[in-house]
Amino acid sequence: MKNVLILGATSGIAQAIAKKLAARGVNLILAGRSTDELNRLAGDLKVRFNCPATAMLFDAVNLDTHESFYESCKASVGQLDGVILCYGYMGDQRKAQEDAQHAKEVIDVNFTSCVSILHIIANDFERKGSGFICAISSVAGDRGRQSNYVYGSAKGALSLFLQGLRNRLAKSGVTVLTVKPGFVDTRMTYGQQGLFLVAKPEKVASDIIRAIEKKKNVLYTPFFWRWIMLIIKLIPESVFKKLSL
Repeated sequence: MKNVLILGATSGIAQAIAKKLAARGVNLILAGRSTDELNRLAGDLKVRFNCPATAMLFDAVNLDTHESFYESCKASVGQLDGVILCYGYMGDQRKAQEDAQHAKEVIDVNFTSCVSILHIIANDFERKGSGFICAISSVAGDRGRQSNYVYGSAKGALSLFLQGLRNRLAKSGVTVLTVKPGFVDTRMTYGQQGLFLVAKPEKVASDIIRAIEKKKNVLYTPFFWRWIMLIIKLIPESVFKKLSL
């Protein structure tokens, strides 16, 4: 693992991943919407770990720029060994129920944009016959709940897309990891009600890096969310639809 692209690099989980990879001397491309934040992060990594880190502007929902953005990434480092997609947008479920445009915004960020950039990367990795793709989905995508089903449906679609991509790329030597975190202490979850078993970004980052190295297919993190979601998925629909979840 020499050259790694992190999409959504200013998120809490992404920053924790970046620090752990930088400590290993990995050459990082830090991509996202905020140039100032990206430059601060890149500068911090260079000073703290004496590691090469490049900040690059990436607008996830501007699909027309994805091809040129990826070509710029390759021009910067030569060839990428892997990509870790960390961005997401929770949105407001109540607003999404009343405003179709807001629902579309949630879906575009969490699914449509991911399909666009990952298709480009997958085609490149498939041609060279190596590389890893890691994308952060969510346990919210395992079953639709009234409290966040717009966000959950986008993440569920992303998980299914990654599953198909994994099936397609397996024979070419490219690995695809689907990460399904539970609640994580980040800006996206700050102030939300009803959170429990909240994990630290550093713990999730360690789990993700370990899963990439072991070439796992799916990672629930922390591990106990696999069993929590199994129980939730096993609840009969006739009962589940009456629950306030």
